[in-house]
Amino acid sequence: MPFDDDEPVFKRSELGTNRYEYNPNNPVGLTLIVLTLVFAGVMLLLMHNHAGPFRPPEPTPAPSIPPDDMSRWAPPPDDGLPSGPPSGTSDAP
Repeated sequence: MPFDDDEPVFKRSELGTNRYEYNPNNPVGLTLIVLTLVFAGVMLLLMHNHAGPFRPPEPTPAPSIPPDDMSRWAPPPDDGLPSGPPSGTSDAP
């Protein structure tokens, strides 16, 4: 497979459109073809295995606090305000 450095890296498509394609007769064009195929293959494998950027997000566990844990309980602040029933209104005779 002889390479010609005078060949352009891109050549016009033979389908009659204004598109360009890699030229395998140029070493840079052939390198671009190989790199494109390797990149596409690696991306397909990553998608199939759900790896890399295609890995689903990890579920975050809900915080669990035991129901009998009283270490987080704090008494109400003593700010001088009444917190119970009003005093002096007893029903006793």
